[in-house]
Amino acid sequence: MSTTPPLPAPPQPSPPTPTDRLHARLAGAVAGLGGLGVAELVAAAVRPEASPVTAVGAAAIDLTPAPVKEWAIRTFGEADKAVLQVGIVVVLAAVALLLGRWELARRGAGAAGAVVLGVVGATAAVSRPDASAADALPSLVGASAGAALLYWLVGRVLAASAASGAPAPARRRFLLAAGGTAAAAAGAVVLGRALGAGRSQDAEASRAALRLPRPDDPAPPRPRGAQLAFPGVAPFITPNKDFYRVDTALVVPRIDADRWRLRIHGLGVADELTLTLRDLLARPVVERDLTLNCVSNEVGGPYIGTARWTGVRLADLLREAGVRPPSRGGPADQLVARSVDGMTIGTPVADVMDGRDALLAFGMNGEPLPFRHGFPVRMLVPGLYGYVSACKWIEELELTTFDAYDAYWVRDGWAARAPVKTQSRIDTPRGSARLRAGTVVVAGVAWAQRRGIERVEVRVDDGPWQRAELAASDGPDTWRQWYLRWSATPGGHTLAVRATDGGGATQTARRTDIRPDGATGHHEVRVTVE
Repeated sequence: MSTTPPLPAPPQPSPPTPTDRLHARLAGAVAGLGGLGVAELVAAAVRPEASPVTAVGAAAIDLTPAPVKEWAIRTFGEADKAVLQVGIVVVLAAVALLLGRWELARRGAGAAGAVVLGVVGATAAVSRPDASAADALPSLVGASAGAALLYWLVGRVLAASAASGAPAPARRRFLLAAGGTAAAAAGAVVLGRALGAGRSQDAEASRAALRLPRPDDPAPPRPRGAQLAFPGVAPFITPNKDFYRVDTALVVPRIDADRWRLRIHGLGVADELTLTLRDLLARPVVERDLTLNCVSNEVGGPYIGTARWTGVRLADLLREAGVRPPSRGGPADQLVARSVDGMTIGTPVADVMDGRDALLAFGMNGEPLPFRHGFPVRMLVPGLYGYVSACKWIEELELTTFDAYDAYWVRDGWAARAPVKTQSRIDTPRGSARLRAGTVVVAGVAWAQRRGIERVEVRVDDGPWQRAELAASDGPDTWRQWYLRWSATPGGHTLAVRATDGGGATQTARRTDIRPDGATGHHEVRVTVE
């Protein structure tokens, strides 16, 4: 009886070499860049905010615990959004390297992981308040392209590894393919960003064409002496380029003013209004100097500034819609402003309608609002921190109640009502300054919007409080500069400042955090006199 000899076992693939693993990681990086490039091109056709990096970043901001957001603002200031985007790209790059290894170890695994990333990006994109179903396309199409590239490039790695006798030419062919793909992908990213920026041309043209009307109610003449001449003190009017910016928009909205609309509706609205910018410009125009400050401003911090704002009275529009304040039987006690980026800000109706200069502003320091500060229209309510009053890129005003709705920051643990606290700041000398003995000017600003500043005092070390000289007042809704001539003696010294507002309340020394409704405490600087 004859027996058939057993068939030889198929050759087993050799394990990946260190070069194979390195090339697989490179394939992952190139595929990730390619997928991002395709996503950017698709986002340019849909809208820039649908870009995976932007969409995931915006979702990350919403999901980030409030203390982490506060840390980011303290640490990075206005660069916090750029840092977040760079961080997302770094994480994506690390994941792409890992997917290359997975694809080398098991064909299809890395490509499947890329598709999962696309689903995550698409979910983040469509979860935005202002999103549509089309916002999922950049992430999904980009991830599909990245998965296909990864599968193909790792296939070239495996082919080079299996090339008998001459792996070097095959590996060179892989490197050429990877290099060409990377160059094309980088070009796609740059082109996609450029095309996305091009979509804002209509918005830029509409801003350039806007001419602010002469105000029917101009700002009162600024008194002589409102601006001190001492170097180092913040100017009374903050230039637009230096005005602080704190918001959650990773991409600054660029809105065509000709297409912009504002809807006023909700509880107690008898006549719903839909207004264009032309409608606002045709109404009585008001001009006011107002100081605006962010609740994220720590004691002595920079997130405050004063500008000359041009707009229309918000209370007049609400009355036109039939709104009555709670004191006159109105059913709504909260005005919720919504931005085009989905931000919601809740303001007490009573504060808007109590006679203060609450504005829908379209001008800032004599020019149309800059895009980063809310063009074409933003809201301002003096006496309240920005997170409950200063909605930028506004498109909707809804009358409701505080019991019925929590705005964005309130859901994050901040107070629903947040009047500005009496505060002061030393601008000069700076902390850690080395000074010459003799007369030193200590100067800065103090603010208590709606109440004004009545007195500022400075203390040196543990000495008595000394009354500072005040600059002329431009009204209760702007900050006020101050100075003290100090006879400085050699040694280390601590300077502290406190203010007393127009109601007689003196700024507390008790240090509190910015949460939930603004920081308190005396600003102090340590200097050395030689």
